[in-house]
Amino acid sequence: MRSLLLLLLGSCLHAQSGENVLLVVNRNVPVSRQIADYYRPRRSVPPKNVCTIDTTGDEEIQWGVYEQQIERPIGDCLKRAGLVEKVLYIVTTMGVPLKVDGPGARDLAEHASVDSELALLYGKLKGQRYPRMGGVRNPFFMRRDSAFQHPAFPIYLVTRLAAYDLADVQAMIDRSLEARNRGKFVIDLQSEKDEPGNDWLRTAAMLLPARRVVLDETTRPLYNQTAVIGYASWGSNDDHRTQRLLHFQWLPGAIAAEFVSTSARTFRRPPDSWAPNTDWADKSRYFAGTPQGLVADLIHEGVTGASGNTYEPYLEACVRPDYLLPAYHQGRNLAESYYLSLVYLSWQSVIVGDPLCALKP
Repeated sequence: MRSLLLLLLGSCLHAQSGENVLLVVNRNVPVSRQIADYYRPRRSVPPKNVCTIDTTGDEEIQWGVYEQQIERPIGDCLKRAGLVEKVLYIVTTMGVPLKVDGPGARDLAEHASVDSELALLYGKLKGQRYPRMGGVRNPFFMRRDSAFQHPAFPIYLVTRLAAYDLADVQAMIDRSLEARNRGKFVIDLQSEKDEPGNDWLRTAAMLLPARRVVLDETTRPLYNQTAVIGYASWGSNDDHRTQRLLHFQWLPGAIAAEFVSTSARTFRRPPDSWAPNTDWADKSRYFAGTPQGLVADLIHEGVTGASGNTYEPYLEACVRPDYLLPAYHQGRNLAESYYLSLVYLSWQSVIVGDPLCALKP
C-alpha cells in the first residue's frame, strides 16, 4: 500500500511546473530582475506569475515595511492574476528583504525571516489571523504521504534564489535542471553532543539506502567527500570543525541542512580570511553579527539547495534531516522536502533553491 501511495504521489509531484510558481522581484535592485530573467524561461514561469514589488534592498526591515511593501503587494499580485489557488510556491529573489526585526526573545520573539512569514500568506488571503509573536505550527510538517495542494494545506512554500552574487545563483539554477538520483548522502554527527539532533541524523541514515550513506559518528568532521547528493551535520556548531569550506564534490541537485542558528543572517560575502568558529566571546571574529557559518558558502561551493536561519530558531525549529533527505530521495521536489521537515512557519527559516528541483531517475 505504501509503495502505491508513493507512486501516486510521485505522479502528482512531477505534474507541477512553473505555472505553480510566483516569482517575486524587487524593482529597486537590478540583480533581483536579472535572477528572475534567468530563472523564468528555464522553468517556463508565465509572465503573469512574475510579481514586481517596490521596496528597499536592505536585508533587514521592520514590520511596517514587510506588511506594506512585501506581503500586501504580493497578495495583490496573486489576487489580480487569479493565482491564489494555482500558485503553490513563492520564489523570492536576491534583493528582496531577508528578515524582519522585532522585539522579544526566545520563543516569544517577533522577529522572523521574510520567506517564513510569507508562507502564511495563503491563510491570510482566506481571512486567517496569526499571532506575530513566536512561530506558527506548520501543517505540512511530517506529512510524508500527502501531496502538497490547496486548500488541504493552507500555506505557500517559499524558497529564495540568493547567493553571494548573480553567477552563484545562475549556477545554482543550472544545477537544479540537471538533478539526478545518484550519489551519496553524507551524514556527519558530532558524537560529543547528547542532543536530539544526533538522533535525527541517525534516523535519516536508517531511512536511506545503506549503500548510498556515509555516516560518521566520530569527532572528526568530514571533508573532501566525492559524489555528494545530500548532506546533514552540525555545521559550524561542530567544535571540531576547523575549515570554512567542506571541499566536497557536489552533484547537481545536491541539498544540505546544518544545525546552525544564523547561517542565513546575510548573503553578503565575508572576507576570504574570515572563518566561522564557536567562540562567541571574541567579537572580533564575528561576521554580520555572529561567528557562525553561512549558507551562501554551501551554494558557492556547489550545493543546489540548502536551509538556514535568520535569527536564533533553537534546535527544535531547524530543518529535520530525518524527513528532508528521505523525502528528497523518494522524489519530492526541493520545496516540499524542506517544508515537510520544518516544525514552524512565521519563524527563522530560509530555504535557498529552486522549489521545482527534483531528483530524476
